[in-house]
Amino acid sequence: MTQVFQNPILSGFYPDPSICRVGEDYYMVTSSFAYFPGLPIFHSKDLVHWEQIGHGIHRADQLDYKNCEMSLGLWAPTIRYHEGIFYIINTFVSGGREVYRDNFIITARDPRGPWSNPVFIEGADGIDPSLFFDDDNTLWYTGNYISDDKLYEGHHGIYLQQLDPDTLQFIGERKNIWDGNISRSKWIEAPHLYKINGMYYLITAEGGTFTNHSVMMARSTQIQGEYEICPRNPIVSHRHLPLLSDISVTGHADIIRTQNDEWWMVLLAVRPYEGFHYNTGRETFLIPITWAEDGWPLVDNHNGLVNITERRPNLEDYPMLPPDPCDNFESPTLSLLWNMIHQPTKTFYSLADRPGYLRLSLSPEVIEEISSPALIARRQQDPSCTVKTAFEFTPCNKDEEAGIVALQDDRYNYIFTKTQKDGSPILRLSKTEAGNRTIIKEIPLSSNEKLYLTVHCSTSAYHFYYGLDENQNLLFMNNLPASLLSSNTNEGFTGAYIGMYASSNRQDSENFADFDWFHYYK
Repeated sequence: MTQVFQNPILSGFYPDPSICRVGEDYYMVTSSFAYFPGLPIFHSKDLVHWEQIGHGIHRADQLDYKNCEMSLGLWAPTIRYHEGIFYIINTFVSGGREVYRDNFIITARDPRGPWSNPVFIEGADGIDPSLFFDDDNTLWYTGNYISDDKLYEGHHGIYLQQLDPDTLQFIGERKNIWDGNISRSKWIEAPHLYKINGMYYLITAEGGTFTNHSVMMARSTQIQGEYEICPRNPIVSHRHLPLLSDISVTGHADIIRTQNDEWWMVLLAVRPYEGFHYNTGRETFLIPITWAEDGWPLVDNHNGLVNITERRPNLEDYPMLPPDPCDNFESPTLSLLWNMIHQPTKTFYSLADRPGYLRLSLSPEVIEEISSPALIARRQQDPSCTVKTAFEFTPCNKDEEAGIVALQDDRYNYIFTKTQKDGSPILRLSKTEAGNRTIIKEIPLSSNEKLYLTVHCSTSAYHFYYGLDENQNLLFMNNLPASLLSSNTNEGFTGAYIGMYASSNRQDSENFADFDWFHYYK
């Protein structure tokens, strides 16, 4: 067994990780914001290799977030297990980042699903809720609150309240257990509560999900406090390092004890490039921790930081086969790695109409507006990667287009599509910047035969190629700025996606595009 592993353990846009253990099995969930299906769920036996096994929000009727901007929707879930039931608690943000917020719980006997419809908790304001089952089986809620007194920007705190385990509604009194003013903290959020050696430990994030992000700790002998703030806070942070370190923006953590009595922390971070951009979004990392003689945790490695190369957990190696980098669309269902933007307003894809192909029906919705476009896309999981697809499509008019879209959100994207101009097929590359779509380049196509489109992504630029057969790669346009699709550019919480798109641009259409395969490789 190799003695080290490589971070991140979930590459690409998988932020706000939460983890639980059931016997020798580990389960993790991350945020997904406005993508559907939402709340991806993963399984591992060694904490290093992870396989996606489902989604918490997997039915369109579970939750309606069709009108959310991309960085709203499903925020910061927590996954827990108690007496045969898995619980995910999550914040649903639908009316703007400062218009809070509904918090709900879904449950399942099997983490693969099906998951229940959401139970919304009346009176649960704030974000980033978590659940804690105490030794006496009482169920507790911790969440963030925004202070009414506004002593300073970012004056938040953490509150605690008991939940009825049957109704999943609040009972008893609410208790504020960490007022950020005590430590002059900004934007305290992401609380998780644990009981370790008879003490209650509260972990939080602080500093906002940017360069000052960090992991904080407090503890108490009683669940309702008083909570003592760790004198070594932050217990994890890279905010003292140069912005262009290999790993930055570390925070929003959850911890787990293995069956071999080791402790590990999952947390988010980013891998920035020049200009402090990161197209892969906030990713999930893993680090070892230990408990020092004074009862406070320490990062248990050579430098106390989050590293690309880290020592392995003391668990038997259990590799998981990664998803096939080439999807030939021969399965009756879509792979779990594919997403749409919002729940679809109507069915726009089929794997059965033409077996071996993904058929996308052209939709009036467009990628440069908040909508539910005909898009099937996956995360860009590597700073440098290449995607390629083969598809058949005959546009009937100038409004119809199909091809590849690389996007950060509706305001920032590249659109590489076949369409029609003056009655003849053309290949067009457009970009949307700050919500304005403009044409970069277009060329005529000689026929309506199968078309092959390729996008090569690097940390500095995106390059676009096309071909009329599988082995032909003709340069269409190179060196378009990768920073257009950076999470920093759109000031959002998501990462770059790339996938297949078909639109009739606000017009009705009966047309469709047939995608033969889609290939993603590093």
